[in-house]
Amino acid sequence: MRKSELPVKHCVTCGLAFTWRKKWARCWDEVRYCSERCRRQKKPVSGG
Repeated sequence: MRKSELPVKHCVTCGLAFTWRKKWARCWDEVRYCSERCRRQKKPVSGG
């Protein structure tokens, strides 16, 4: 499978688009943040 074919999500904190990773295979539905740093901050980007 090519990287361009992998699912993409946007980080709740910073809005960065990130792709599926093998380590998230079992919990992809629960993944909301692109990194530990964003997970710790938990400040959602304003929708504007």
